[in-house]
Amino acid sequence: MGDKNGAPGSWSRDAFFYHIYPLGLCGAPEKNDFTSPAQPRLEKLYGWLTHARSLGANALYLGPLFESSTHGYDTVDYLTVDRRLGTNADLARLCAFARDAGLRVILDAVFNHVGRDFWAFRDLRARGKASEYAAWFSGLDFQKHSPLGDPFSYEGWNGHYSLVKLDVRRPEVKAHLFTALTRWVEEFGIDGLRLDAADCLDIGFLQELAGFCRGRWPGFWLLGEIIHGDYRKWANPSTLDSVTNYECYKGLYSSHAEANFFEIAWSLNRQFGPQGLYRGLPLYNFADNHDVDRVASLLPVKAHLGTLSCILFTMPGVPSIYYGSEWGIEGKKNHSDAPLRPSLDLEVVARESPNRWLAEVISKLAGVRARSPALTTGDYTQLHVASLQLAFLRRCPAESVIVAVNADAKPARMDLELPGGAPHGAYTDLLEPGRSFRVSGGRLLLAEVPARWARVLSNSPVS
Repeated sequence: MGDKNGAPGSWSRDAFFYHIYPLGLCGAPEKNDFTSPAQPRLEKLYGWLTHARSLGANALYLGPLFESSTHGYDTVDYLTVDRRLGTNADLARLCAFARDAGLRVILDAVFNHVGRDFWAFRDLRARGKASEYAAWFSGLDFQKHSPLGDPFSYEGWNGHYSLVKLDVRRPEVKAHLFTALTRWVEEFGIDGLRLDAADCLDIGFLQELAGFCRGRWPGFWLLGEIIHGDYRKWANPSTLDSVTNYECYKGLYSSHAEANFFEIAWSLNRQFGPQGLYRGLPLYNFADNHDVDRVASLLPVKAHLGTLSCILFTMPGVPSIYYGSEWGIEGKKNHSDAPLRPSLDLEVVARESPNRWLAEVISKLAGVRARSPALTTGDYTQLHVASLQLAFLRRCPAESVIVAVNADAKPARMDLELPGGAPHGAYTDLLEPGRSFRVSGGRLLLAEVPARWARVLSNSPVS
């Protein structure tokens, strides 16, 4: 655990995350009965970790793992692995396996709220005002009743009273959470956290958490779940290292579905262009996750899964793939999130998905990105945008890369004007070794960008 050069989260710039929701993938019962012995369902993940590594991933984001009532985000005990998944020893072995395989591990940290079965809230329900834990919970009011029949009211996450908001400003609450985090690092050797509902957490708490982590574990990475707002409020030197890039998540699929690449181009330029708000921030990029419809369900043209993936792996930031989406599986919310979080058989889904070709595409793109310093650390300049085409330049001192994406059903011609200072000379297509193109007079003519595919051209290809 940690980073060899001690820079906070610097390893993340080279990361490609594989995201797993264990309770779903492992087929755990929907509800915890709190009496059954621990079941070693985490064993199912070993094959998936090997698969993730073969795909090119070098980091793993594991969804909620600790004892909870239902979906994992209603925590009951921060110190004990959910009995539906196994034991602490089972998780320690899995994390050691991941580490040996070359996968860094971050865990879901649900610090904003707990479930109603959380031990301190149970004490409050039993003892009322006499509970020594009454101050742990936000908005507690003994003059009112909760919608669930309690002789007091309290604040729930987003109006959901099954999720009881903690008052993370209280010293005793912080002490409990920081103790749990310390145990996770000591027992499981994790490399970071994904902070659930980070936009609901007190900024002062997040800053204290960042100081606590960086003072103890150099390189520990803190990712916040942020839906809306200015990402710099949370991702900055004193708070978190990164946040979820929901703006580009939306743009990636809707630009394809609506033949409007101007949307994703606008977002990328706003975020990372010469005057971009988030230049230098390694935002966490994704096409889908455990909370939103699978991207394959949102794209009328399934071939667009390939061009979307090309943008995902060449745009600035840290790419992530949600388990199963490397084969383009579908899934849409109905009355619950269960369709987004299925139990899958690794061999069956790899063999039978109608979009199984996508895994090879993602593996190829991951390899190209891993070997390209410009794609992992370079700046961003837009070169061209049309309804179904986008071209941009990624540049760092060691390399310049021109990315040209064509989502149209026919090949596209692009005549690109490069900004001043862009290197001239030969550029090799990293997606089609042996093909090269020449920049001359500050222009690059691409007579043919393949239909529903791309060219990724480097002036310094790395073998």
